[in-house]
Amino acid sequence: QVQLVESGGGLVQPGGSLRLSCAASGFTFSNSPMRWYRQAPGKERELVASITSTGGSTNYADSVKGRFTISRDNAKSTVYLQMNSLKPEDTALYYCNANYGYFGRVWGQGTQVTVSS
Repeated sequence: QVQLVESGGGLVQPGGSLRLSCAASGFTFSNSPMRWYRQAPGKERELVASITSTGGSTNYADSVKGRFTISRDNAKSTVYLQMNSLKPEDTALYYCNANYGYFGRVWGQGTQVTVSS
């Protein structure tokens, strides 16, 4: 089955770091661009970062640029989001997302990140 499973979320103090992981299965991961989204309660879902199938190019939302890094390990079918210098406004449920084939689209279940003193 086509599936994405996120992990690595938790509670961290402002200025701290977390690394999120998203493990993929059921499709050809190495052919698929990957993305991280986040959504806070009452807020619109926001595209945080994206990465090409080879990992050769990345893009970031202005709000996280310079603090977050997206990467992938195609041998492990896993995409990562390294989050540094975390701020309270980064608090959200973080989802990974993949496009595969011509029209396929899959979301993970989400992992909670809470930044608080």
